[in-house]
Amino acid sequence: MRSAQVSRNTLETRITVRLDLDGTGVGKLATGVPFLDHMLDQIARHGLVDLDIQAEGDLHIDAHHTVEDTGITLGQAFAQALGDKKGIRRYGHAYVPLDEALSRVVIDLSGRPGLEYHVDYTRARIGEFDVDLFLEFFRGFVNHAGVTLHIDNLRGINAHHQAETIFKAFGRALRMAVEADPRMGDVLPSTKGAL
Repeated sequence: MRSAQVSRNTLETRITVRLDLDGTGVGKLATGVPFLDHMLDQIARHGLVDLDIQAEGDLHIDAHHTVEDTGITLGQAFAQALGDKKGIRRYGHAYVPLDEALSRVVIDLSGRPGLEYHVDYTRARIGEFDVDLFLEFFRGFVNHAGVTLHIDNLRGINAHHQAETIFKAFGRALRMAVEADPRMGDVLPSTKGAL
């Protein structure tokens, strides 16, 4: 089974992530940051991964450490659950619209962390959530999952819609990339022989 459980405990946060890449899209999410939970649920549902994230953080300061460390811990769990990467598609991409908003996410399970994040939110906050923190979330994820990730919000007026299209597209791109490729068999999808 391609699953993992990872805990991260610091002076700022205590986070546990349970992840099953071959799940059915069930999300059990309690980070203490409601809008982050809403976005993580998009990953679970659209990525068809089972995702259980429990977090306690220094929210009396702000949500920065909780959001960043959730990305880090999710990246660690993802790398662990993915295993040796034999027989997977490796690459994934998705375009997702929501009303006026449209985002594109492309991922390569390359073993090399890299992030291209091109999102110009139309406002700085969605409710109480600071949209700058999504960059920290994705940076933490790619650095610890060892993936190359391109995120482009192509258009949007409503910041909530912009964020939601990004996370839905991210979930769908992940789903494609981790999927078994029946033509690959037990082969690693790399000319280098290593990912």
